[in-house]
Amino acid sequence: MSVGFNGFGSAYFDGDRPISEEVSLHIANKNLQIGLDDGSTLFWPVNNIRILEDQADKNSFTLRLTTEPVSRLFVTDKSLLGYLPSATRRAPPKGRAKLAAWAVAAVAAVALQVTVLVPMLADRLAVFIPPAGERALGEATFEQIRNALDETGLAPLAVCENPKGVRALTQMTAALNAGEGAPEGLSVTVLDHKMINAFALPGGFVVIFKGLIDQAETPDEVAAVLAHEIGHVVSRDPTRHALRSAGSIGILGLLFGDFAGGAAVLFLTERLISATYSQQAETDADAFGYSRLEAANVSPAALGTMFGRLRDAHGEGIELLNHFLSHPSLAERIENARAAVDDTRDYAPILEEAGWADLQTICD
Repeated sequence: MSVGFNGFGSAYFDGDRPISEEVSLHIANKNLQIGLDDGSTLFWPVNNIRILEDQADKNSFTLRLTTEPVSRLFVTDKSLLGYLPSATRRAPPKGRAKLAAWAVAAVAAVALQVTVLVPMLADRLAVFIPPAGERALGEATFEQIRNALDETGLAPLAVCENPKGVRALTQMTAALNAGEGAPEGLSVTVLDHKMINAFALPGGFVVIFKGLIDQAETPDEVAAVLAHEIGHVVSRDPTRHALRSAGSIGILGLLFGDFAGGAAVLFLTERLISATYSQQAETDADAFGYSRLEAANVSPAALGTMFGRLRDAHGEGIELLNHFLSHPSLAERIENARAAVDDTRDYAPILEEAGWADLQTICD
């Protein structure tokens, strides 16, 4: 079937030149045949033709082809619309497969940056940060954590400063941080929070929550956790983790926004409190902790004893166990702590009973 139409006044614009040319119009074999002045013919499939919306002239209309982004056909014979079944339909998005491929590539690029490139760069940068800069980073992060964990919204989370308790904590820290390999400028602080946890920050800061002291049955259990965290300080693991988190925040902020304000602080705080280091970092911190406990004449088994008791009482969902939970498994680490005990030695508590009682009241 071939149908001709009144081409008078109809014009074709190819989109390359600012001029039009008169055309003849026919419908044949489900194609709109557009005859040009040079004798050539364009074939527009009728199912791919759309009418442009919001035309000011109601006596004429403009058509486009979904596969041709710039060419236009100006038509005056309105009867032609009866042969264009899809003229008023919305055109399907062009290049959906390409768009999907770009989307997948973008997600993969972000994942590559967050999981590979940012950690790699953080590990390289960590060794170049001067001690003063690392200390400043730790101090700033410590204050952010105090503000983020305050439940009243009125003041930063309180630092526990009972003089007797501080004296007992200082005695414990000195015993663990004596001898060769001890980090300089170590600062151990107790925060008045019920969370059962402890963690290290850049610049030699170690934070212990009151909840950890409350859950411990002996001072050696607190000392064992503290010795492990000192191991992370020596290896500068918190600095690497902070740089990784900051880099991830920057990338995610470009995508989702709001990572320059409160959301960034909360995200970084959570990442540092619940920091999960690599298997090698955890193994090294364990080994360092055992050596510090041995040097202080404290049984390394105290670490396994506390973990085992907390796991039995609370399961492995407790903050402290999640913080330490990595490969090797927690059960293996408990066994390793017990295996590190020297059966020929006569270990002694790191604090006497009076000192342990003072430490337990550090937040009073």
